[in-house]
Amino acid sequence: MSANPAPGFKRRPDYPLATRSVRARVQARFDRAVIADTADALEMKEGDYPPVYYFPRRDVAMDRLVRSAHRTHCPFKGDASYYSLRDGPENAAWSYEAPYDEMSAIRERLAFYSNIVETTVLA
Repeated sequence: MSANPAPGFKRRPDYPLATRSVRARVQARFDRAVIADTADALEMKEGDYPPVYYFPRRDVAMDRLVRSAHRTHCPFKGDASYYSLRDGPENAAWSYEAPYDEMSAIRERLAFYSNIVETTVLA
């Protein structure tokens, strides 16, 4: 039995939510500047939403981000913290620092809103 199970999966065990390693380089750009660049991204597919890419912090220009006070909760992933782009859009990225056990793969990784930051999977 897990120590921190997701209540969402208990209520909806068939909920479509999965992560996988991306076998390519993935970049995130804002205003043509690279904010993240990794060969270790995770792709998350959730329901009918477009895929979201999670970057390890070591491959993100954390000096370009500022933690915001915004927080949200997901019954499948846990509590999310948000980051704004320094001198740019607010709450452009989010992170699950202590996700539920089922989503431990995304722990302390960052993802970006696609309407703010352009994320590209490179060949």
